[in-house]
Amino acid sequence: MTLVIAVPSKGRLQENTYEYFARAGLEIVQGRGVRDYRGSVAGLEGVEVAFLSASEIVGQLAAGAAHIGVTGEDLVREHVADVDAKLIMLTPLGFGRANVVVAAPQSWIDVRNMADLEDVCAHYRARRGARMRVATKYVNLTRRFFDEHAVTDYRIVESLGATEGAPAAGSAELIVDITTTGATLTANALKIIEDGVILRSEANLVAAKRADWSDGARDAARAILSRLAASEKARRSREVRAIWPEGNAQAVAETATKFGATAEFSGSGAQAFLCPRPLAAELANYLLAQGARRVVVQSVEQVFETDNPLYNALASKMFATD
Repeated sequence: MTLVIAVPSKGRLQENTYEYFARAGLEIVQGRGVRDYRGSVAGLEGVEVAFLSASEIVGQLAAGAAHIGVTGEDLVREHVADVDAKLIMLTPLGFGRANVVVAAPQSWIDVRNMADLEDVCAHYRARRGARMRVATKYVNLTRRFFDEHAVTDYRIVESLGATEGAPAAGSAELIVDITTTGATLTANALKIIEDGVILRSEANLVAAKRADWSDGARDAARAILSRLAASEKARRSREVRAIWPEGNAQAVAETATKFGATAEFSGSGAQAFLCPRPLAAELANYLLAQGARRVVVQSVEQVFETDNPLYNALASKMFATD
């Protein structure tokens, strides 16, 4: 059975996905060019790449037609009713970040949070005999969020165009939309409700529970997820090497513990640590203070470990014997 990986077919999300795989040494090849909807991963047998829109990827994963895919969490939460029963969210990818938010006109100075919104909706219906309108493409996310906050006197107007323009156009009083900086909302005289962030979304690596996970598909997934995990570990880490006196194993162990690092090797007056990236400079200064004569901090390409968190996340929910 061929392992099918669904990736975005265009835009910035596609570019970031290609870069994410390329960092792990996985080159996505689009067969006969940009109009070809099927491709491969260079050098790997038994793997097929499907080029789809981000929303189509969600549908293919939910149906089990693709094994693994890259898509936004907002689309997953919106279009899949029971995510845990159908999909495995393997890992967020650090790109495609945006928030799904509730926004109201800036002129509504008395509406700061969802509790205020509940009151306004109730007063609106009592006064006008109609429910307040909420324009959105995120129908299911909106309903669930409003229900959680006991907001009931509203009705959804499904948005087919630029949602942020709905209040100005008179087709809705509120909106639920996705935003990155909030600049477009501000330009349309809208404000985000203080507790109105429904979802902080980003691109995710997602696996399908309903896919046909044959031995071949599992082996291919293990190979790919091993490289992706190694690349991600490298991205978040730095190697810190020091010219340091030999023979002090306790000091090495204490240093590693202090900085959440791993002591990699020692010998010939040198010691190396694999350290979380944000703590690398602090570790370097600490080593100098402990007597190191010189410290070098460098990036690494990949860090392969026996424990593969990505494959483990898949196997723990799919393959009881792995």
